[in-house]
Amino acid sequence: MLLPRKPVFITLALILMLAAVLSACSKSGTASPETSAPSGNAGSKENITLRMTVWGSPEEVAPYKKAIQNFEAKHPNVKVELQHIAADYDTKLTTMVAGNDVPDIAMMESGTIAFPMAEQGKFYNLQEFLDTDADISPDTLVPNITYSLEPGNVIGIGPGPESFGLFYNEDIFKEAGIEPPPSNVADAWTWDEFVEVAKKLTVDTNGKTAADPDFDPKKIKQYGANLSTWWGVYSNFIYSNGGDFISADGKTFALNQPEAVEALQKIADLMNVHHVSPSPVQSKNIPATNVALQTKKVAMTVDGQWASAGLAQSKFNFNVGVMPVMKEPVTTVVCGMFSIFKSTKHPQETWELLKALLDPEASIDMLTAGTWMPSPKDWYTDPALLAKWTENLDARPSGYKEAIVDVILTKGHQTPTGYVKNFNNIMDLVNPALDKVWLGQQTAQEAMDSIAVKAQAQVKGRRDIKE
Repeated sequence: MLLPRKPVFITLALILMLAAVLSACSKSGTASPETSAPSGNAGSKENITLRMTVWGSPEEVAPYKKAIQNFEAKHPNVKVELQHIAADYDTKLTTMVAGNDVPDIAMMESGTIAFPMAEQGKFYNLQEFLDTDADISPDTLVPNITYSLEPGNVIGIGPGPESFGLFYNEDIFKEAGIEPPPSNVADAWTWDEFVEVAKKLTVDTNGKTAADPDFDPKKIKQYGANLSTWWGVYSNFIYSNGGDFISADGKTFALNQPEAVEALQKIADLMNVHHVSPSPVQSKNIPATNVALQTKKVAMTVDGQWASAGLAQSKFNFNVGVMPVMKEPVTTVVCGMFSIFKSTKHPQETWELLKALLDPEASIDMLTAGTWMPSPKDWYTDPALLAKWTENLDARPSGYKEAIVDVILTKGHQTPTGYVKNFNNIMDLVNPALDKVWLGQQTAQEAMDSIAVKAQAQVKGRRDIKE
């Protein structure tokens, strides 16, 4: 599962500055950027070693090991040293780079150190490889999983996209006699329809629903819905409502604009007006998605598709529908990326390794478990390949193909960490302001207006437009 991780603020700026002034002498296995260039052939046949760093649980690292085995079998002159950094990944990798102990390829997170390193010229422009490779191009990949410093300068490719859906307990809907969420995007609920269903499925300890006049919001036994206050979740609805984090020209803070404000307010109203979704305080008593749905603490929840792995293991009747729509159906696409350092002596071999890491056959166990999704587009469009990871599996319920697979291909939107410059500094102002909104202490308009001047000062532009 490739989730955005907590940004590293402490020491990062100092370490990156240190990297720029350290000796140009490199350790063995590295070369200066000026001497490294992708060749048009498959690389040399000398015996070489490539170094690779990743984060993740042992289960997530296992597919990388399998991909490496497959790669080494095809390239017997190449050995890959895999370094699994289980904790403090960003800090440790940054320290390695500052000390000129640089891997050839590394897993990177768009929300933390990837773009600061890219701005220092640490990474290859992968567009150079994509333009000439016969096997892989942007058109062969799922949309929104390449990350660019600016148009034409690709710094990373995601090994597995993740999107969002509306997961629910089928038994709750059957017992209430209510039609479950549609899986086909053409039939998606409007936001108001979603709210009305959530009211009927929110039940207090006396058995009254939130649609009843004598419902007690202080004694809720079952919430009709659960929308977390993470930007990854609420971004879906900002985009659905036609809003964004910054303006289309990259010059203006946009979370205080009508489209974004309306989406944020509607989410807050679920908690504070309709009482159908737990507030941040109430969420402390709500378990993880799989347990919350299984134990009927919650009837439906918006979560990343990776939740299907835990749901499958919980052994109850769950399914997934398409998220409710404000104006247009949208899903935010989030994923980590693999980046190739310019200091590698073996750019072509490292590129071939990156391609091997994108091969779904190596990660088939994680795909069938429900944790990951594949990167190549044909694994979504070719019926035989699609069946390998979506059919006759506990983790892939009946609504999955329409609600998740179809939507990510046609309605995906790149994560804001991929195109909003200075995203973390902007969100350092946004998050505490939104806390007051989620708790009903301010309106979304009041909260976003209160930080607009400071947030505007942090706006540095967009990576998806030429400046």
